[in-house]
Amino acid sequence: MPSKKALVRRPGPRLAEGLVTHIEREQPDVDLAVEQWEAYVAALRAHDWETVEVEPADDCPDAVFVEDTVVVYRNVAVITRPGAEARREETAGVEEAVARLGCSVNWIWEPGTLDGGDVLKIDDTVYVGRGGRTNAAGVQQLRAALEPLGARVVTVPVSKVLHLKSAVTALPDGTVLGHIPNVDQPSLFPRFLPVPEESGSHVVLLGGGRLLMAASAPKTAELLTDLGHEVVVVDISEFEKLEGCVTCLSVRLRDLYV
Repeated sequence: MPSKKALVRRPGPRLAEGLVTHIEREQPDVDLAVEQWEAYVAALRAHDWETVEVEPADDCPDAVFVEDTVVVYRNVAVITRPGAEARREETAGVEEAVARLGCSVNWIWEPGTLDGGDVLKIDDTVYVGRGGRTNAAGVQQLRAALEPLGARVVTVPVSKVLHLKSAVTALPDGTVLGHIPNVDQPSLFPRFLPVPEESGSHVVLLGGGRLLMAASAPKTAELLTDLGHEVVVVDISEFEKLEGCVTCLSVRLRDLYV
């Protein structure tokens, strides 16, 4: 049967020092961020996800964005080599966590760089954003790891936002959501639905047609509700100040052997 496990990592005390690339820096409220993170984790649990808390990395300001440290396909976990050198110490605790869950562990090696936020999986198609954090060598290494398992790795350009999944995510039927000003080439996706808000581009599939979304995208939530989806809203305003979104605060493991 499919698994429903989600890796999460508690925000550290240095969260406000996190990297900002494509937006103006705002000062997040760290205490409020912790409250929002706890509510996010509670929302996952309320929809039958078993959360697995990765060992904290308090010296790494961006460690809460755990998605960037690993790509999981079926039971294979590829430990990334983040494009920002300051983030590379984040991967050790995640490697230990996925190994404990029984994943087969692979790695991205120098000169490759890859952030998990640049990887969007839709069934057996794996879209990889080639942009500021992920380079060609990283894409090649991910392709070498996943294509023997049946994946089709497709590279797409990312220049307007931090990661591919800052620009697009996908609905359960594979339709890709995106805010047009942030998407380099919408035509690269077979089915594309424009949404009216930047944060409306970000959904986490909870199962059963339910979508986890940020409270900052009420118009998109209304649109998706009209299309028959059940929207679950969480406030992640303090993480949005650091270019974070609902996808990057967890790693969903749906296909482990359990």
